[in-house]
Amino acid sequence: MKRWFLVFFATALLAACGSSVNLDNVPVEDKSGTPVSSEAGSGTGSAVEKRGVTPVDIEKSGSQGAVPAGPRIVYFDLDSFVIKPEFQTLIETHARFIKADKARKVAIEGHTDERGGREYNLALGQKRAEAVRSALGLLGAPDSQLEAVSFGKEKPAVPGNDEAAMAKNRRAEISYR
Repeated sequence: MKRWFLVFFATALLAACGSSVNLDNVPVEDKSGTPVSSEAGSGTGSAVEKRGVTPVDIEKSGSQGAVPAGPRIVYFDLDSFVIKPEFQTLIETHARFIKADKARKVAIEGHTDERGGREYNLALGQKRAEAVRSALGLLGAPDSQLEAVSFGKEKPAVPGNDEAAMAKNRRAEISYR
């Protein structure tokens, strides 16, 4: 009787581990934004278009010269490493610039305000730098050209304890080497 119970239990366990999810037609995109799914070749539009996402062409208006004029800083909310939508254009511009020259090296420096402990702020600064690095990578900038480092609260941009000063210190800076 124990043997039958064990066989029944093993069969039920294996059946519960099964999945009906079809993993063959999962839409996947490479870093250049080109759909890799089998749906891309069908006449009904790509998986990207079906989700209402507009592809970004980082090839157009790529500059080959000097470092792009304008801001190189992405600001973050308190205790957050989520990139705000208003910084998307900045990230696209820098991704295009980085991708244009394979010899160009970039350091993304993550910073925090003075609240919190040293270890917490170093970790948060690293997450902010990695978030910007990831966004640049998704737009085609090669990982081999990008380095994410954290300074935590050690290098404030603006001294002070008021909210305006602290908001300027919660940032990730794109630094060309």
